[in-house]
Formats: sequence, C-alpha cells, structure tokens
Amino acid sequence: MNSSNKKELLSGQSEELLRTLKARFEINMIRHKKLDWAKVLEKLEANDEKLWSLNEMERTGGEPDVIGHDEKRDEYIFYDCSVESPLGRRNVCYDRKGLESRKSFKPENTAIDMAAAMNIELLTEEEYRELQKLGNFDMKTSSWVKTPDDIRKLGGALFADRRYGKVFVYHNSAPSYYGSRAFRGSLRV
Repeated sequence: MNSSNKKELLSGQSEELLRTLKARFEINMIRHKKLDWAKVLEKLEANDEKLWSLNEMERTGGEPDVIGHDEKRDEYIFYDCSVESPLGRRNVCYDRKGLESRKSFKPENTAIDMAAAMNIELLTEEEYRELQKLGNFDMKTSSWVKTPDDIRKLGGALFADRRYGKVFVYHNSAPSYYGSRAFRGSLRV
C-alpha cells in the first residue's frame, strides 16, 4: 500500500498482480469459458481499490480467479480458488463476537474482520457450492462461509469442505478456530 494510506498498489505491484491473474485466467479456462481477459483487464485497470483487494486475496494465499460475469451489473466475479483454504487466513474465529467470548487462547483475528479489511465478502454456502462445481477444493482443509443471522444469534457459525467426493456444510461455535480452517472470499469488479 502506498504512503497516502489509500487502498491502491504501486505501479510495479499492479503489473505483477495483473500478470499473475492473467496467467491463472489462461490456465483455468474451465472456470470462465466464455469470458475475455481483455475485458476483465479493462475493468481491473479502471479500479485501483478492487485491484488492491485482489492483491490482498493473492498475498494471503487465496489465488483469486474470475468465475463469472454478472451481465446485469456488468461486474466480473472473483473467488478464492486455492486448492486448500488460504494459508494466510487460517486460525481465525468466525467473527469479533466469537473472538471476544473466548476466555483463553484467543486467535489474532476473525474471518469477518479480515474479509472487511480486505474489502471482500465471505462466500455464502451457495457460492461455495458453485466454486466446488469448478474443481475439488478444501479436500484437506475447511472454510468458514457466511452464516445466516438466525444461526449466528444462537452462537453457531457454518463452515464447509469436500470429503468423500461430496461437499459438506457443518456447524461449529463461532469462537472455534483451527489450523486447517480459513475462509474464502469473493469480489466483484
């Protein structure tokens, strides 16, 4: 991030990220069969803050990639597409309330707070299932997913993974955290 504290990258950082995103886009065409990199690039180059968010996704191990295009809003949709949950986002409770309720062994952060700081959204259960149609993700790890308010009010939070060839969504208490659980995010550009 530059010294003015705005959420934008330095020129060299932007170029490096764009090269990484282009290479990933070209290698994984099954995720975005009918999309054109030139149009995605045009959107990215016009939005420094979104590029900064994608860099945060990349920096924390998410390996963001385009998974679709919302034609009504003319936005490209990026998801974290790392094979396992992003390494730089593990060992976190679901949210601040969960973290504060822990009596001891508190982790340093929460999934909700990290996502907000990165200006991204946690994948919903439906988005997580969409991602799993594009490949096999979280076969050894798991990822927090956006939890409905009625579950969260009762102290729970949801996470998901792929085991035995199936996608499972489970519950845990929001204060829980594990070395193999992180979160996956989405960003619209």
